[in-house]
Amino acid sequence: MPDEIVAANPQSDTSREAGRIHMDVLRRLGLARRAAMTFELTDDLHRVTEAGVRHRHPDYDDDMVRLALVLLWLGPELFRRVHPTVEIEP
Repeated sequence: MPDEIVAANPQSDTSREAGRIHMDVLRRLGLARRAAMTFELTDDLHRVTEAGVRHRHPDYDDDMVRLALVLLWLGPELFRRVHPTVEIEP
């Protein structure tokens, strides 16, 4: 991983040294562990997003929650192409 990645955002609250240490730690984890972390973070994001839909729409059943999640993931334009008759709020 190139060192430029460490300071990709000049307005970051992370120092260059902290960024360098972070990247070194990630390198040492190896590809398999980094991939596992990515999948874990994705699962966590899906759970948090689902919880948000359920919080905003306590009246939604499981199917409606699933459709609201699909709407969030696909965006309204693609969602309407796939589900043209479904009216749902995320």
